[in-house]
Amino acid sequence: MSLPLEGLSAIVTGAGRGLGRAEALELARLGAAVVVNDYGQPGRDGSGEASAAPAEEVAAEIRAAGGRAVAHLGDVSDFETARALVDLAVAEFGKLDVLVNNAGILRDRMVFSMSEDEWDSVIRVHLKGHFNTTHFAAVHWRNRSKAGETGVYGRIVNTSSEAFLAGSAGQPNYAAAKGGIVGLTTSSALALARYGVTANAICPRARTRMTEDVFAGFGEPGEGELDPLSPDHVAPLVGYLASPAAAGVNGQLLVVHGGMVAVVDRPKVSAKFDTAKEAFTYEELDSLLTPHYASRPAGETFAAAEVLGLKRG
Repeated sequence: MSLPLEGLSAIVTGAGRGLGRAEALELARLGAAVVVNDYGQPGRDGSGEASAAPAEEVAAEIRAAGGRAVAHLGDVSDFETARALVDLAVAEFGKLDVLVNNAGILRDRMVFSMSEDEWDSVIRVHLKGHFNTTHFAAVHWRNRSKAGETGVYGRIVNTSSEAFLAGSAGQPNYAAAKGGIVGLTTSSALALARYGVTANAICPRARTRMTEDVFAGFGEPGEGELDPLSPDHVAPLVGYLASPAAAGVNGQLLVVHGGMVAVVDRPKVSAKFDTAKEAFTYEELDSLLTPHYASRPAGETFAAAEVLGLKRG
């Protein structure tokens, strides 16, 4: 019996550790040939010397299990590096079929304390990095389609976060980048559907180097139990979204963790007010909106941990 991703090739960015590593291993287990990208810096804030070792170790692990994989050292926030990454996948495997964007850094600070560089660096790696690889993958798929190739296959899986959904007081840069990634995903889904490409985003919860302090003390596994925040809970959804089975899933946002997948609806209107005159005045808006917000339950705004449904273990 053939594997779901047999004959397909994939890129996974930020795949040297954590979520990206689990996703690369899962795609390979499902039959895909994988380009394992990572910049290999030891600091989760993007600090330290770049190293090929993390990506090479994951690629070697895939090959040792009988799969096909190559490593790529590079910072996807650099436009030309992203071009070279897509070119490598095409040169090694003949084409690119799946792009999983996962690379990111953290530089947390309250908005009143954040420096311009702390803002720019996180936006650059997360949001620009997702755009860069998406751009060159999209060019590849569009060119193949315009050349007359039938049955072009393309899958994009982007990584957003519940920091965008629920807010995260000390992460204005990260939350903004993750919100932007959702916008990039839905726009790409509409633009690329005609070429046989889908684009979806996930909001994963996982205990990794990036989140070790955020999830410290939450849902700690017992001896011999699988960590409910293990990246291994997230990787199968990425494998599914990369597969032919998900051909009808496009422009979607899904939350995933610990044996749970939640499909997130687009924002809905919760209340609507029309002016009694030709145009609103301050006084009329005050008479309509102030009572509306005053009547909402006091507990409607929760602390981030409560919104995420996390419990200390």
